[in-house]
Amino acid sequence: MTADKTKTGTLLNAYCDSMGGQLSDIVNVLKKKEFEGAFESFYILPSVFNSDLDRGFSLINYDLNESLASREDIEDLKKLNIRLMMDFVLNHISVLSPQFQDILKNGDDSKYRDFFIDWNKFWEGCGEMTEAGYIQPDEKYIKDMFFRKAGLPILMVRFPDGRDVPYWNTFYQAVNYPDLTAYELVKDLGLQYCVADEVAKIFNSSDKKIENLDLGKWNVYREKVIDYIQNRRTYLGQMDLNIKSPLVWDYYRDVLAKLADYGTSIVRLDAFAYAPKEPGEKNFLNDPGTWDLLEQIASIARENGLTVLPEIHASYEEKIYETLASKGYMVYDFFLPGLLIDAFERKNGSYLKKWMDEVIEKKIQTVNMLGCHDGIPLLDLKGLLDEESIQNVIKATVDRGGYVKDLHGAKNVYYQVNATYYSALGESDQRMLMARAIQLFMPGKPQIWYLDLFAGKNDYEGMRRAGEGGHKEINRTNLTSEQIEEAMQKEVVLKQLEMLRMRNSCPIFSSDAEITSELNGSEMKIVWKNACGKAELNVDFEKETYQIGIEEK
Repeated sequence: MTADKTKTGTLLNAYCDSMGGQLSDIVNVLKKKEFEGAFESFYILPSVFNSDLDRGFSLINYDLNESLASREDIEDLKKLNIRLMMDFVLNHISVLSPQFQDILKNGDDSKYRDFFIDWNKFWEGCGEMTEAGYIQPDEKYIKDMFFRKAGLPILMVRFPDGRDVPYWNTFYQAVNYPDLTAYELVKDLGLQYCVADEVAKIFNSSDKKIENLDLGKWNVYREKVIDYIQNRRTYLGQMDLNIKSPLVWDYYRDVLAKLADYGTSIVRLDAFAYAPKEPGEKNFLNDPGTWDLLEQIASIARENGLTVLPEIHASYEEKIYETLASKGYMVYDFFLPGLLIDAFERKNGSYLKKWMDEVIEKKIQTVNMLGCHDGIPLLDLKGLLDEESIQNVIKATVDRGGYVKDLHGAKNVYYQVNATYYSALGESDQRMLMARAIQLFMPGKPQIWYLDLFAGKNDYEGMRRAGEGGHKEINRTNLTSEQIEEAMQKEVVLKQLEMLRMRNSCPIFSSDAEITSELNGSEMKIVWKNACGKAELNVDFEKETYQIGIEEK
């Protein structure tokens, strides 16, 4: 009997430059005998595409990033019988996208004028126009809105006619003002050269906060110079798409067709819950807008032979995972990472078993994980663990060098802890192996963060290089080929690979298996059974031991 690994096969997760510097280097690692049969699929994070910010999640377009990947690399992965999972970012694209650049060039005459969300058109009749040129929505419309950052999510965009038009911008934005040169000010504004030279020096040495610009004795030219500066400004950021525009749906269809052409099997839908927006709604997980959008996207995906994996972070008590599962979608198991740390801390797997039993009983199809490109989820645990237990998980991880990520800038409202999973477990090889064994015996499809596999430690130097807001780099170390070779001499790495080969090749780990669990004090047993035999895992959270037994028929 051949096992169906579509829903249960192991899934490598990495950036295309995480293991050697290029996607081709990852292909070479996967060709090593130790990796043979270890992975059924590979989730390549979106830096594999043409992007500018957020390590790939600010897409310019879905062409391959020529500096990191090639079609040949993709074909080589297929030759290794490794299927692909790739990201589709539904809510936004980069300001450097052709669509947004067309707006900057053509303004109201752009065919993409409404491809993005004009803030004032969206809120027309729902607030008062401000002197700054954007509508301030009435409190009743925004009191329940979910914000990712302080203030209104607006980017003021300069049109060719000199108007500033506000566009919806949920995530990152930056407005930059290039240095001036005397040559440009003479040529474009007709200033005398010596005046232009002084004005350029004043501006270039200032903080470039235009509203505070003081040109001293040359303030007579201030209005003209400021208008010139504003017309030259450049942007970085991710602009929200207007899903009511037919052109956006053409774009969605084109992207899904392109992902299918790469040979993608599973499409992870990133930030899709932000895309449906209506005045008066919280504009995150709007009901029914979110589910209507999801079904439309899933339908187009099915036409292209693709399966979608929606990515939503929400607390357990909200039951969003259950809603997704009831609609037939795969669900990210964001609970497992925290539940495992909790089990090690309390030396008892009671809450872990409770969650596992629910997954089995409700037939929830999960993709589970330990570490990932983001932090260790904490917000998700609310309602599954009590508050004291969540705080204990936080304290244990922070005491081991992790950093708490607050919720969208709000202090003391936790969201996630940034740390490698190995460091979160106290950099214990035994705990890492035990955690991996439990993950592989959990229902669902195991997603393996590359740095966990190589027992990566917290990367404080990476955080420092990234500067303010660079906390996620603690768990995103780009390993060199030499570091990988060195890591592969370690028992903790080789034993993980041995477990992964077992999990991926053994026909007992199939979607038709019956999964049961038992708990006796600090001891926990998980059993998979089907016509091919029985696989059993016994762990003891007190002694921190594990044992795997396989009986194939």
